[in-house]
Amino acid sequence: MIGIISYAGYLPRYRLNRMNIFSAVGWLNQGLIMNAAGEKTVANFDEDAVSMATAAGRRCLQGYNPGELGALYFATTTAPYKERQCANIIAGALCAPEEIRSADFGGALKSSSSALLAALEFSKAHGDRQALVCAADCRLGKMGSLQEMVFGDGAAAVLVGSEKPIAIFKDSYSLSYDFVDQLRGANTIYNRQWEDRWVRDMGYEKFIPEAITGLCRQQGLKPSDFAKVIYPCYYGAARRNINKKLGLEPAQVEDDLLQESGDTGTAHPLLMLSKALEEASPGDKLLLVSYGSGCDALYFEVTPDIARFNDRKRFSDTLTRRAELDNYTKYLTWRDMVPVDLGLRGEEEQVTRWSMIWRSRKAIHGLQGSYCNKCGTQQYPPQRICVNPDCGAIDEMAPLNLSDKGGKIVSYTSDTLAATINPPAIYGHVDFNGGGRTMFEFTDCTLEDLQVGRPVEFTFRIKYYDPKRDTTFYFWKAVPATKEVP
Repeated sequence: MIGIISYAGYLPRYRLNRMNIFSAVGWLNQGLIMNAAGEKTVANFDEDAVSMATAAGRRCLQGYNPGELGALYFATTTAPYKERQCANIIAGALCAPEEIRSADFGGALKSSSSALLAALEFSKAHGDRQALVCAADCRLGKMGSLQEMVFGDGAAAVLVGSEKPIAIFKDSYSLSYDFVDQLRGANTIYNRQWEDRWVRDMGYEKFIPEAITGLCRQQGLKPSDFAKVIYPCYYGAARRNINKKLGLEPAQVEDDLLQESGDTGTAHPLLMLSKALEEASPGDKLLLVSYGSGCDALYFEVTPDIARFNDRKRFSDTLTRRAELDNYTKYLTWRDMVPVDLGLRGEEEQVTRWSMIWRSRKAIHGLQGSYCNKCGTQQYPPQRICVNPDCGAIDEMAPLNLSDKGGKIVSYTSDTLAATINPPAIYGHVDFNGGGRTMFEFTDCTLEDLQVGRPVEFTFRIKYYDPKRDTTFYFWKAVPATKEVP
């Protein structure tokens, strides 16, 4: 039986109170006050869809061997590349095997459910091999727009296979429509949507009920038979109308997370699914519905293994790891919505040397070091010769993935002269647990959060962006360790 065997959500650390947005741009559009409640999640200056998807994937794979993955699919509408497969970057960061099927899904907000269906079909067709789906988005709305208020940044991941599934996949029903309510052209930064009533009345309120009734007709079920119905829709009135049309009780409908995170695009259906799985009981029927260029409806049934699933809180704990972003202009700067002067140092070119990246890809993307088979010395970056002066063995080194080992701070400093949009730059030396030392930038923290000897974890982030060549380069950074999120 094929189904979901693990899941995880990831929300970035920073939260922007919507009243801060309204205070800055409410003079332009007074109607924004109707959407000014709650807060939205904001990706850090060094995060994007790829890094957030990697974070969700790492959390999803806790307790599972990434070397057993047979496929990895990535869904997003905000990929950093048009011609470079981002799923391969994520696979490298997760230390997945290179003998793997990978694909990017995009072009529609329902691409995450399309990727999930593809993963389920892959697992069924290839001897029940595991497949990982990662979805993430970092969408932008123009200043003073509804989209700026509503959109949030986030990611989710789902691992499918046959090994003790916590939710068995039962059936699906899909609709594909070239219904244009929201769009971005090939060279467009900001989301553009058509008139609200069109989006609400002809979009959400028509297609979501059509997908749900279509699946119910296939299975001989009623919407009321489901313990949870999960669908994205940030129009409160539309959600009420959909629920009334389908005869759904309030307790049956999964919360849309609008007040906690905002609409996270392709990731949102899987984020809501993660929340539903945290609270599910054996025997519960779950109906997941995506929206955007049509709908996908997926029917799952929760198994008794949900009660034994290790660390079920793989969504709610990411809600508690948070910090206020009380400066609206910092948000605008991080998203490159306003120009800033980084000084002469900011004009220095950072050219990515792709041949070097290829040769060192496992050390760079996977944070892979080496381990001496003769004396047990661990080292980063990987070496042919053991660095232990009492050993010095040659070509006796085995690869060792260090991204999940953690470490301790040896030294740190802050640099107010560095060219960064999040000054000061904070970096220092970190000792890997088990051996090896290298220099890392610190992120998701302030200088006051650091001290020598403090444990750290590692996170996959943007190292730099080269605007001249439109190139994003990724590497690992250090974060002060927490109990909530690895």
